Amino acid sequence: MKLLKIDKENSSRVLTSAITILKNGGIIAYPTETFYGLGVKFDLVVSLQNLYAIKKRPLEKALPLIIGNRELLGLIASSVNEKTLALMDRFWPGPLTVILAAQKNLPEYLTAGTHTVAVRIPGRSFALTLARAAGFPITATSANISGMPAAQDAGTVVKYFGDRIDLVIDGGNTPGGKPSTIADATGEDITMLREGAIRKEEFYRFVGERG
Repeated sequence: MKLLKIDKENSSRVLTSAITILKNGGIIAYPTETFYGLGVKFDLVVSLQNLYAIKKRPLEKALPLIIGNRELLGLIASSVNEKTLALMDRFWPGPLTVILAAQKNLPEYLTAGTHTVAVRIPGRSFALTLARAAGFPITATSANISGMPAAQDAGTVVKYFGDRIDLVIDGGNTPGGKPSTIADATGEDITMLREGAIRKEEFYRFVGERG
């Protein structure tokens, strides 16, 4: 396991190292705008399988993804309607996870048999920089053993996983706070499945205004 601390001088080198490890099938831990997340490349089945194993995550719980721009949606979603695109325009980058109808060829670890996929463009953080630089979807499950508290610092990530992950990117303490709001956009109407950092009133006010 490699531990790299980010600073202004080495951020480009850290990004290059992280993306290389992802492409080669490794698992990384990286800071987001809330907690630390665990990342693997979205289409590498063995990497996804390994991620489930180290987290002891139930197979019925799908892995959410982050992307750096909306053009990547075509890799994972079969369709996105105009209402959903407007919602993304309003809240991305930011704490909104959108559930979409999945492409048929996605690994089961990303859909858990639901034929849907969860995705967001993260708010300002290393996670956003990473997703933009990578150019492919990356898993964004919390860096913890299932049932344990989410990690807010690199030391906790190391304590949880040690050498079972390939790279820990140390960006200092993350702010924690509320998780992302989750919206179901698989049908004609968009509904909130979980209230998080985006409040219900703000969400439905926007959805209502869009008709």
